Amino acid sequence: MEDKKLQERAQEAIKHFGLSGELGAPKPWGNGHINDTFLVEGETRYILQRMNKNIFTKPLELMENITGVTSFLRDKIQKAGGDVMRETLTVIPAEDGSSVYQDDQGDFWRLYYMIEDAVSYDRVEKEQDFYESALAFGNFQQLLSDYPAESLHETIPGFHDTKARFQVFCQAVEQDVCGRAKDVQEEIRFCKEREEVASALGELLASGKLPLRVTHNDTKLNNIMMDKDTGKGICVIDLDTVMPGLAVHDFGDAIRFGASTAAEDEQDLSKVSCDLHLFELYTKGFLEGCGGKLTEMEIAMLPMGAKVMTFECGMRFLTDYLQGDTYFKIHREGHNLDRCRTQFKLVADMEKKWQEMEQIVKDCAGVFTK
Repeated sequence: MEDKKLQERAQEAIKHFGLSGELGAPKPWGNGHINDTFLVEGETRYILQRMNKNIFTKPLELMENITGVTSFLRDKIQKAGGDVMRETLTVIPAEDGSSVYQDDQGDFWRLYYMIEDAVSYDRVEKEQDFYESALAFGNFQQLLSDYPAESLHETIPGFHDTKARFQVFCQAVEQDVCGRAKDVQEEIRFCKEREEVASALGELLASGKLPLRVTHNDTKLNNIMMDKDTGKGICVIDLDTVMPGLAVHDFGDAIRFGASTAAEDEQDLSKVSCDLHLFELYTKGFLEGCGGKLTEMEIAMLPMGAKVMTFECGMRFLTDYLQGDTYFKIHREGHNLDRCRTQFKLVADMEKKWQEMEQIVKDCAGVFTK
């Protein structure tokens, strides 16, 4: 019943975007967990979304980020002779000229043109797909390297402030609201022994040694549209978390998720490691895509980006476990603890392979700086 009501509301919302021609009823589309997404078919196909106002509390600021960045990308793509309808998202304004339509229940709806003849993948099934995603996210950095990052709104304040997240973790241990701390002393100790990791990148940003960039902040494989025929990554999508940040965070999060040999919630930790072949593959693609726009310090800090993002994620899972599983959805008892342990196992594995990771980055960087 709830789904039917939502589809009726989607049907009403689409009327407010001034589209011509006959349109089919909006159909649920994709498997995203944040926004409600619908496919609308007519002479052209469209993607209609109801934005999640509980997570994105300032939707107009978020859309200001998206329209600013996509307009900038369109100019760059056009000048390069690319296809602006396939290589970036195109926001279709509502009838009143706004980037969104607000309905009588206070929900915000937005509309994009569908990117045709393209697919996305939830998991790395072919190594080439992982490389293509690296190339696309690197190209995203390259195209936006001269965009004024400081002009963007923070859609989720402190999203990758790892130092602040460490302090929240320490408070969760101290308060121990669920009485769980006694059973996870090993994980707590692992986290506290790496306090300097939480500050590493933030201190380099504060001292000006790392530049502020336009960052995507959700660099999973399924946020790249791949051309159906060529398999090439053509468009970066899901720009809700585009905001000022560090390029090494985007790189690191992709490695955390894509170069792991096991699922994020794998209970058999013997299966969990950082695959150096996939690490090298992604590093090559990312640096190639960046086209020389990263600084020497950014390149040198790529392994640290992977370690920090993996550590931060594990720490967040552990914090949520201590606080009673209030943030991340769980599907079994101890689910967040399992997730925490996989991330910490990855961190430990990266530490064992640190010199190899640094050498891989140097070798890959050498190819693109000769």
